[in-house]
This record gives sequence, structure tokens and C-alpha cells, in this order.
Amino acid sequence: MADGPWFFCLKHHTVEPREGCAEKHRLGPYATREEAERGLQSLAERNEQIDAQDREWKGD
Repeated sequence: MADGPWFFCLKHHTVEPREGCAEKHRLGPYATREEAERGLQSLAERNEQIDAQDREWKGD
């Protein structure tokens, strides 16, 4: 199997190499398979950080 880059497929909820689904269905690229496996979790964490920064900026 390929060494990377790796992607998380939003359509199939699986980790894929470059030869996977279309880019519009994927998160990444990630350097390692493990990073790609955490793709959705990483996205949720980043979104929460951005939301918290927005609340702070707005004074909420």
C-alpha cells in the first residue's frame, strides 16, 4: 500500500490513499494514516476553536 499522503473519505468514512474517491468527498491530505483516521475529530476540534475565538471577539 502507498506510504501517503492519506485522506479521510467523507462518503465512505474510511481512510484512503491518493487513489481513492474524488477530492470533493475527502479531508486531507494527511502525512500519516493515523492523522487521516482522526480527520473528522480534528475538524471538529478546529471548528470549536474557531467558534470560541469568534465568541471571544464578539464579547460573548
